[in-house]
Order: sequence, then structure tokens, then C-alpha cells
Amino acid sequence: MKNAAAKILDPVAEEVAAFLVANPDFLAHRPELYRALTPPRRVHGENLADHMAAMVAAERARLRALEAEMQAALVDGRAGAGLALRVRLAVLALMRARDVPDTVGQEWPPLLRVDTCSLLAEPRPGPVYLHSRGDTALPRQGVRRLPEGAVARLLGPGRDARVRTEVTDAELLHAEASALVVRDALVRVPLWCGTPCLLALGAREGAALPTRQSVQTLAFLGRALAAALAR
Repeated sequence: MKNAAAKILDPVAEEVAAFLVANPDFLAHRPELYRALTPPRRVHGENLADHMAAMVAAERARLRALEAEMQAALVDGRAGAGLALRVRLAVLALMRARDVPDTVGQEWPPLLRVDTCSLLAEPRPGPVYLHSRGDTALPRQGVRRLPEGAVARLLGPGRDARVRTEVTDAELLHAEASALVVRDALVRVPLWCGTPCLLALGAREGAALPTRQSVQTLAFLGRALAAALAR
């Protein structure tokens, strides 16, 4: 049986050898294949390709990539934990706030370590109102208008928050601070009245708004803000 198997494999081995001879740089362009190969014994005194060295180099490259990925995950984890702490401080400020939009615009930027915090809402029929008392609608100062459909367009379907490294609609969202913003976060504010409302955070330093491990924290901030606006 072994001899029969050898006879079947010999033509295949010859084809592989012929292919490698015809394509001498095949393995050089596919270093990941070295991880699946059995290393040859070193042959000294002859001008032969050292496949063992190539295998070692490929494995080292893979380890460097894994180390870089692990380091990035650690950095993102620390940044996410820092954002969670800052969000708690912002919510505490919200609990004692008498003027919620003013707290968002004035107190939140230093607490969240961002450069601008903006509260924006789409218009409903008539002026933009976020609260009502009896039959009299009370407009909230400090809430900027958004075009109809902007919240859904900017957040995307099914999202309550997102962090963007490529900022669009900067003037609409961040007004006079738009030139400073290199990264922003958009957060849905789910108002009880159904008015589409958005919290926009803008930062000149990307570390203030980590792209990973932050969406749930920011979504919580949006819900806390909605609860405060309903008081």
C-alpha cells in the first residue's frame, strides 16, 4: 500500500517541484505558507535558499502583528474606561442642572474633555419645542435646528451612537467650532415627544472620543439627557 501511495504522490511532487522551479519567487510572495511547511535541515557549504530562515521571519512578522493588535486593544480599553468615567461626571452635572441645554453646552465640554457639545433637533410642525406645559408650548433655548431627516441620515439605521473619524456636516453640527473638530460623536437623544434630537460632541484630539468600546457609554449619555429634558 505504501508503494502504491508513493507512485500516486510522485507525479504530484514532480509537478510541484516543476512549478517552483518555474516560479522561484512563489514562496517569497506568500510567506504565510512557511507556517504550514516542515523546516528542512540546514545545508552548509552550498548556495541554497535557507527556508528555515524564511519560516522564522514569517513567524516573527506574525507575532509582531499580534502584539500590535493586542497593544491597540489595551489602548482602546483604557480610552473607553476613561470615557465612561467622564460620562458619569457629565450625568451628575445633569442631575443638578436647572437649564439642561446650557449645562450641555457650557459644563459638559470640560467634563467630557471635548471641545464642543451641541444639542440639535429637527423641526416638528411649527417651532421646535422640547417641552410643553398644559396648552402652552415652551421653546428650549440652546437647541439648534437640524433639517428634516438629518438624525436618521447622520446616525444610520439602528444606531443610537457613533464615533466618526471623518467628520461631515461639521458647520451644521459644531457651528463656530467646526474648524477645530477632527473627530466627533453623534448620539441619539430619544425624547418622549418623538422629536428627532441629536447630541453632537466634537474634539480636536482623537483620544477624547475612542472609536471602540464607547458606543454603549455614549448611548447611555443620550438616554440620560432625554430624561433630563423631560423634567
